Amino acid sequence: MIKLIEKYPILSLLLFVIIMLGFTIDAIPVSIMEARNFISAREMLTDDNWILTTMNGKARYQKPPLPTWITAFFGLLFGMKSLLALRWPALLFTASIGISTYLLSKKLELHKAHSLINGFIVLSSFYVIGIIIEAPWDIYTHALMLMALYQLYIMFQKQKTTIANSLLFVLFLACSVLSKGPVSLYVLFLSFVIAYGLAYKLKGSVLHFLKLFSLLVFGIVLGGWWYFHVRVADPETFAAIASKETSNWSSYNVRPFYYYWSFFVQSGIWAVAALISLIYPYMKPRVIDLKAYKFSFFWTIIAVILLSIIPEKKSRYLMPVLIPLAINIGFYIEYLIREFKNLKSKKETFPVYFQFGLVGLIAVLFWATAFLFGPYLTDWLLARFIIASLVLLAVGIIIFKNLKTKNIKKVFYLVILFMMSLGFLAVPMTKVQTQANYKPISELQNNSLPLYHIDYVAPEVIYNYGDKIPSLKTDEGYAVPNEDQFRLLTNKVKPDTIETISKLYKIEFIETYDLNFSDKDTRGYKNRLVNQLYKLTRK
Repeated sequence: MIKLIEKYPILSLLLFVIIMLGFTIDAIPVSIMEARNFISAREMLTDDNWILTTMNGKARYQKPPLPTWITAFFGLLFGMKSLLALRWPALLFTASIGISTYLLSKKLELHKAHSLINGFIVLSSFYVIGIIIEAPWDIYTHALMLMALYQLYIMFQKQKTTIANSLLFVLFLACSVLSKGPVSLYVLFLSFVIAYGLAYKLKGSVLHFLKLFSLLVFGIVLGGWWYFHVRVADPETFAAIASKETSNWSSYNVRPFYYYWSFFVQSGIWAVAALISLIYPYMKPRVIDLKAYKFSFFWTIIAVILLSIIPEKKSRYLMPVLIPLAINIGFYIEYLIREFKNLKSKKETFPVYFQFGLVGLIAVLFWATAFLFGPYLTDWLLARFIIASLVLLAVGIIIFKNLKTKNIKKVFYLVILFMMSLGFLAVPMTKVQTQANYKPISELQNNSLPLYHIDYVAPEVIYNYGDKIPSLKTDEGYAVPNEDQFRLLTNKVKPDTIETISKLYKIEFIETYDLNFSDKDTRGYKNRLVNQLYKLTRK
């Protein structure tokens, strides 16, 4: 089976992502960042706001529109209510990261099997998967930048700017900028160029580098056309949003410089291997290509340093670092495949047994999660749980068997099978309702009375409702609707405490709507997903 996987590497990477999450990812609740993207995509289709993008009818220029255009296209084909279809674009771009990592590794002159391992490592890294849900814009911008860097690497190596490489570089670079502005330029591109210069030296004529610089500028300008257009079309709103966004870099979510230095943990199941792969003195005599290792090492470290300089810090910002880190980890895994049977020192063998043994133990003991699901394991869910438990038990046992015989290559692919099995069989069980008060706002869609809100309404709530929810709150106070009767959604404010409304309307509490899947006393419970519904009738 491994030989077949290695024979068709690109198809194998694509199928890994599709099988792992392509049919089950809709079981995971919509995140706040996703909801914003989906709402804007829906309003592109309903209101034709393709350029001057909106969310709930109001201007939203915080993010460029390319990811939303792609989402809207899938929504047009399969319907905006199909969460699975709306998440497929991000899944496909995630797969492209694995494929680009494989192709770049091949250009680094690593052998085919080694390059494929790098691709699988990045696709099975924790935050590469998690970012699909948490911040979909990031997947697009970094996937497209990686495609651009692949073309740039070829031009660096050949010391030529061929028409095909130049056009593809500009296209992918522009699309990356049109996905999330200069973010990937700073984190991935700049660190890539510095690392390449340190590992391989920048070679070529002055004219060659002038051409490359011109292509870079052209790509940035081409990708920045949307910003220029919005700046001209809606200058006041754009300036206000831009000012707020830039001030966040230095005043919002500020963390110390060292905040990111546990970054290797974000690789999830590869955390131990990631840490060891970053121990340069240990790895230096063990890697098969020292220059390529230096390149991935410097690329990783420099990317972390660049992120650390910016005062605003969030864990998800580390996602692009996992791309060069995957190549770095690949050198360690390749070394283990090649030499583990000959290793005698417990200092070298213990981390290997610990990392892969831990994965095997989780697989073997998956059945114990039945204590968490308890009474929810009925009908189809019980059948899926039994199948998942049996499959993972088998995977875990075979992991331990191959660890015993020191066959690390089989162990590696069993870990990939473990991840794929979790995604395909276990992820759907996250949809289980663990709290009795869950009540979606989508139930109100067929009601003929108009719906408004007076305070904060979460993007997840607006997406779930399926349409815009206008606000009665204005800069001057509160607007009075024309309708004699309407529904009002609130998060914290009670309408009878607002004099403008209570004087004119009879207020009747209807029901509480709660989009939380988690219990109220758990960390996953969010108060912003709870809303009270009132019916107001003019006196």
